[in-house]
Amino acid sequence: MSNPAPIPPRLDGKVALITGASRGLGRGLAQRFAAAGATVVVTARSVDQAVQLEGTLAETVALIEAAGGQAIALGADIEDPAQVAQLVPNTVAAAGRLDILVNNAGFAEFSRIEDMPMALFERTLGHYFQTPFQLIQAAIPVMRSQGAGWILQLGSIVAQRPLKPFSDFDRLGGGLIYASAKAAIARFTQGLAAELEADNIAVNLVAPSTGIRTPGADMHIPDEYPTERIEYLCESALALCHLPAAERTGLITHSLHFPLHHTLPVWSLDGSELLPPPVIPDYAHPEVRPAGE
Repeated sequence: MSNPAPIPPRLDGKVALITGASRGLGRGLAQRFAAAGATVVVTARSVDQAVQLEGTLAETVALIEAAGGQAIALGADIEDPAQVAQLVPNTVAAAGRLDILVNNAGFAEFSRIEDMPMALFERTLGHYFQTPFQLIQAAIPVMRSQGAGWILQLGSIVAQRPLKPFSDFDRLGGGLIYASAKAAIARFTQGLAAELEADNIAVNLVAPSTGIRTPGADMHIPDEYPTERIEYLCESALALCHLPAAERTGLITHSLHFPLHHTLPVWSLDGSELLPPPVIPDYAHPEVRPAGE
């Protein structure tokens, strides 16, 4: 007799706010969380008309609703602190609560340090550090009042130190400030987990183990570079957003390493199909900790 398929985690009754959800990772996360039963509040600049890159919130909501899920679109520009300040209260007003905050939004712009305009430096830190900080500050009292919460940061494999001999990407790619912001948010995640554990608010981070092709990332990924499927990161994210903080908080995880180490089943974005176990390629960074730090 064959073993029954494992039951994936459920988020029934939970509300998740996911930033940058008009395309790419944000859209995939919204689809996976909605398939697990959450009401997802999706936010980005592109509500019903694409801005800068393909994809809109209207398209994300349509995909989720067609699969039987629930989604609410809230337009907001993460470069406008006043609009960011309204996201958490608007989420609570629209959905009644906020259980999960996923800080995904950002547009990666690369430049070598000697050529980087100050505006680009500030914009990068704003996208990947200031906006998450602002949203977290607003979310904490809501989650504390509800007795539980989950905060998830989206990291990057480039937050790992460059290995010698240095690659062309490290020498010439211009990703240093982006990588530094991602490294900073990883340390922030661990420290915030300590601050909020007693409030039963879990704080974790998930990053690709290698690279994932999205509309925003494609320009930085060589055509010949083998990338991974988005489903592994989305499943890892779901695993970080349902257990009490006492059981799972302060982890810096990677999309292929984490489910493989913990033998977590990985499902399609709509939760209907079980995918093969992840495989760690030889070119993955050797210092990734599979269990999460």
